[in-house]
Amino acid sequence: MHSIDIDGANTPFSCAEDDTVLRAGLRAGVGFPYECNVGSCGNCKFELLDGEVDNLWGEAPGLSDKDRQKNRWLGCQSRAKTDLRIKLRTSEHYRAIHTPTVTSATLARHTALTHDISEFEFDCDTPLAFSSGQYALIQLPGVRGPRAYSMSQSGSNSLRVEFQVRRVPQGIGSEVLFGLKTGERVHIDGPYGMAYLREDAERDILLVGGGSGLAPMLSLARGALSSETLQTRQIHFLYGARQVRDLCGQDLLAQSPEWAKRGHYTAVLSNHPGGEALPEGCQTGFVHEALQALHGQALSEFEIYFAGPPLMAQAMIKLLVAHKVPMNQVHFDQFY
Repeated sequence: MHSIDIDGANTPFSCAEDDTVLRAGLRAGVGFPYECNVGSCGNCKFELLDGEVDNLWGEAPGLSDKDRQKNRWLGCQSRAKTDLRIKLRTSEHYRAIHTPTVTSATLARHTALTHDISEFEFDCDTPLAFSSGQYALIQLPGVRGPRAYSMSQSGSNSLRVEFQVRRVPQGIGSEVLFGLKTGERVHIDGPYGMAYLREDAERDILLVGGGSGLAPMLSLARGALSSETLQTRQIHFLYGARQVRDLCGQDLLAQSPEWAKRGHYTAVLSNHPGGEALPEGCQTGFVHEALQALHGQALSEFEIYFAGPPLMAQAMIKLLVAHKVPMNQVHFDQFY
């Protein structure tokens, strides 16, 4: 166990030998900025003033050569070798609403949802508390470093945790996950993520997902449908996919009796062959274009959540900025 002192804070926290600087800080209640948690976004950078760390991923894209020259490190890829003194600008925004914990878990069920998206259900040794829309890190057998996957059920404190994951061609993590047999064990660390359901929001809810971004949007929808404080809110769910075979979510949402009263689902296909009939209620194009057509001038009236591929996320941000939507109404976790 090592002590980590944030310069000027006078509140050192402890870091276990096998933990990262970022996750140890979050477990200790520090508002440590982060997003992806796996080395890609660079939001968890800190400057090392004193001490030594191990770098878990020297080529992590979240760290530039200039950062390295200035002795900056990624919190999610750094392990303390000694006591540390670091320079970090903390923020209450990032303080964990549920203390992240590590638990071993057993694969209970693997269910195919589309040709390349499956739902994985794990039984944890200890309950995992999380809010709708959050994610966890799964350490898979034989894979270097954990993978971040979003929970798909509504927020809870549960021994059973569900994830929906897209199988990435030649993706090391997803190949191992999809190859797991019932009864095999993994380690789950969570929850993480800032795009969780805001129970005090006074606006209708807009959820936009693309690809494997289905999971957190489904979790948010399920959470909103079961929330006592959000029971008067309408829920607009847009899901962008490439082809008909990639569509998912509508049947899962319809399992809630509340969906028929408050839910609105729109599917958008970006690569639909001309001449083929579209499923009822389905549109063609990109999901942000469909959003503009449906709600363009009213976007600032929603509490907005989105998740999907980087290009979709960039297009969403550009659209929301163009419509001057206040950023405190917009919630997403940055992945690459």
